[in-house]
Amino acid sequence: MFEWLFLKGAVVGFLITAPVGPINILVIRRTLVHGRLAGLFSGAGSAIADTMFGAIAAFGIVILKSFMEEQRDYLALGGGIILIVMAVRLMRRPAPKMAEGKDPSGLIADFTSTLVLTLTNPITILSFMAVFAAFGVRTEGRAAFEDWLLIAGVFTGAAAWWVLVVESVHYFRDRFTTTGLTWANRIAAWIILAFAIGVLGELALRRLGLI
Repeated sequence: MFEWLFLKGAVVGFLITAPVGPINILVIRRTLVHGRLAGLFSGAGSAIADTMFGAIAAFGIVILKSFMEEQRDYLALGGGIILIVMAVRLMRRPAPKMAEGKDPSGLIADFTSTLVLTLTNPITILSFMAVFAAFGVRTEGRAAFEDWLLIAGVFTGAAAWWVLVVESVHYFRDRFTTTGLTWANRIAAWIILAFAIGVLGELALRRLGLI
């Protein structure tokens, strides 16, 4: 029973994390430019944030859930602005050069940036609740051993996705030339900018009462 609950949590964490988004683009770029360690730290930040959302959904922490839903527009605005800043910075940077070892911007900064960016999307809580329900996972707000096991599974699944992404990108890293990195930088910037426009556009439509 316990093993199946952990496995369900792992599958849920993997499925929630896997869809391609700005975090995936950031992790891929950092792995290409700065190496495996930078990618893993970036992925860890997102995995921790997803685990926090999973805990809120699983434990039924109504106060936190209600707060994040009430502040959804402000969080979306903050996330959109962060994405725009990241996109502009990427566009203005010179052609990236591969660096070995520690990310020049700091591994803690890599971790923190993806943690904060992931937390600006409280809709993830609803995604967890929907997938939990689809998997027949009961979330009754109890902080029992089973619940902690489920959350451990969520973190494992999310972390497994990021390890898979980072290791896959790192495997092909040596095949990238300076020109390839330049294009990767530009593509990453435009994709992140597109996500920012999407987030802010949805916010505008919601504020106008159109959705």
